Amino acid sequence: MTAPMEMLRMSEAAVISGITLRDVNRAIDEGILPAGFFSVENGRHVVPAACMVMSFYFSSARSLTAEERVYAIKAAEPRLRDWHVSRRRGESWTVRHEFLTIDFAPFAERIVARLDRLAAAREIVESSPEILGGTPVIRGTRIPVHDLAASISMGDSVERVLAAYPGLDGETLELAALYAEAYPMRGRPRGAGELPKGAVIISDRRVPRHRRAG
Repeated sequence: MTAPMEMLRMSEAAVISGITLRDVNRAIDEGILPAGFFSVENGRHVVPAACMVMSFYFSSARSLTAEERVYAIKAAEPRLRDWHVSRRRGESWTVRHEFLTIDFAPFAERIVARLDRLAAAREIVESSPEILGGTPVIRGTRIPVHDLAASISMGDSVERVLAAYPGLDGETLELAALYAEAYPMRGRPRGAGELPKGAVIISDRRVPRHRRAG
């Protein structure tokens, strides 16, 4: 079973909840998250249980009204606050009110799986000032994690990326992409020609310029 985690960054919460960063901010700004499920001191953070709330609220928007979703969250709030204990006790995650019946268990299981997946992504990554100036790399290599994720997002096939990095496998690429999404690069984007030491160009789609006739 996944152990309780510390407060999550907004980008982490978006990945775990399966929603956009904008919707994570909406959950705070619009009062969707109950008090105590988030903090705005020293930057915005949420507790892991908030991911269940947000996943439910936004994924059920087509089936339930905002009022019904808010009611369900309030009814389940005591169990959500201590969700790890509730899971151990085998308590029901079903909320009933008149004609409305909602089971939060699938959301709990989904969030637990995503928390485990993000923990696995962090395990394969290391960052040290002695390796590419602290750039996050695949553990035991000099391969930048965000470069791998960028290659996949730009359309390079898994097979092509693995051919360039034969020491990696598909699972590592998936975890690298997850890590890059949860921990986006900050600061000035790398300029043209500034490939870090150890990086490999997988493909080059530049089109040569033609000189004007003089």
